[in-house]
Amino acid sequence: MIQFRPILFFLGILLSALAVAMLVPALVDSARGNPDWRVFLGSAGFTLFVGVTLVLGTRGAGTKISVRDGFVLTSASWVAAAAFGALPFAFSDLGLSYTDSFFEAMSGITTTGSTVITGLDTAPPGILLWRALLQWLGGIGFIVLAVAVLPMLQVGGMQLFRTEFSDPSGKRLPRVAQLATGIGSVYVGGTVLCLAAYWIAGMTPFDAVAHAMTTIATGGFSTSDGSIGVFQSAPIEWIAIVFMIAGSLPFLLLWGAARGDPWALARDSQVRWFLSIIVVSVVAVAAWQGLFNNEGFGVAIRTSAFNVTSIITGTGYATENFWRWGTFPATAFLFLMFVGGCSGSTSCSVKVFRYQVLYAAVRSQLVHLIRPHGVYVPHYNGKPIPDSVTDSVFAFFFLFLFAFGALAFGMSSLGLDFVTSISSAATAITNVGPGLGEVVGPAGTFQSIPDTGKWLMSAGMLVGRLEVFTILVLFTRGFWRS
Repeated sequence: MIQFRPILFFLGILLSALAVAMLVPALVDSARGNPDWRVFLGSAGFTLFVGVTLVLGTRGAGTKISVRDGFVLTSASWVAAAAFGALPFAFSDLGLSYTDSFFEAMSGITTTGSTVITGLDTAPPGILLWRALLQWLGGIGFIVLAVAVLPMLQVGGMQLFRTEFSDPSGKRLPRVAQLATGIGSVYVGGTVLCLAAYWIAGMTPFDAVAHAMTTIATGGFSTSDGSIGVFQSAPIEWIAIVFMIAGSLPFLLLWGAARGDPWALARDSQVRWFLSIIVVSVVAVAAWQGLFNNEGFGVAIRTSAFNVTSIITGTGYATENFWRWGTFPATAFLFLMFVGGCSGSTSCSVKVFRYQVLYAAVRSQLVHLIRPHGVYVPHYNGKPIPDSVTDSVFAFFFLFLFAFGALAFGMSSLGLDFVTSISSAATAITNVGPGLGEVVGPAGTFQSIPDTGKWLMSAGMLVGRLEVFTILVLFTRGFWRS
């Protein structure tokens, strides 16, 4: 039976922490004389009231939860964070409906980066900082989820990482508290380094803080409608490339590198595949830019490297309207949305390790067809892949593509054109941010999407971020049986 009291207890703690986070933009608005500080203070007070009520009302319930409780808690946490995180948007002077506010908050907490807000250049500083904070909190939250929870829930092949990340000595991973501390220190340290680099490269302190949080979280929210492109700075773009990639690497390996094992990343096949995909894609798009759009070599490499990295990592920054680059880049970006970064990172989408498992399984089957009497076991990182992992990955691919197709069908039924429907569904389920086309492309927003479409996309963002299974299992009859 589902234990709702411990679940509500943890939700109360989450909402209380979210309320404290709302005080940061309130202080910024107050310091700058913007009246929106009252909006954040009121939203924080209401959120804190609900959070504390849940904590006090479930005292003594204990903190031990089962696997089924974990599915409910994980899904409820993201929904609650978006529902209450939307309050400052809804009550600010932006004039957003609650539908738009929830969409913006869900896009933030899932680090998707799609937006319905225009006029960011003149928006209140508290709102800009709150958008960045939502993505930063969503980024660290998902890392902990991917490292400590999803392997336990055996979601989409994540059980592969129960023993994958261990010390060279063979010792088991530290306990969750130490693990969270280590990952958190790397996450905060990376944010500070990114902030300093942006500041030195020419951003204002406020812009540097906001963009550092959304870069390391691979979220993509910016302080300007022009995104990173508004700065017209090659150093800023290269800094963003470095930290977008850093945010897409396994944070456990980054932690290992920080603790004195710098070759931990180089030894990991997932990292090598990920970096190779980026290099090949950048070269291909840059070659197109040079041959068909007459771009100079340096500019073609820089713009291709930035936008390819932004899409494949799911960050969603843009420096140019790449939809107008031609058919090949547009098609390439659509496929790159479905790649994603490494497991255990802030990145999104399918993840590279699943393609590796799929490739190993298919290769094993092909070899078996050639030599039917042999025994061929697929391997990942030099270790045999259990059948349970292979089955889980294949099931994940099927459900991920099915969810994408269902979402695209739902968007098209609202009267949207083909490109807008397909790319809106793709960018929601893969948590990338911008879509393709003139409406929701890198130069547009999702403001004109019907309210029903925004709720569909919000659901798609949640399903994609929580790895499909975590959400869909809640809709099975057997899950709720005693």
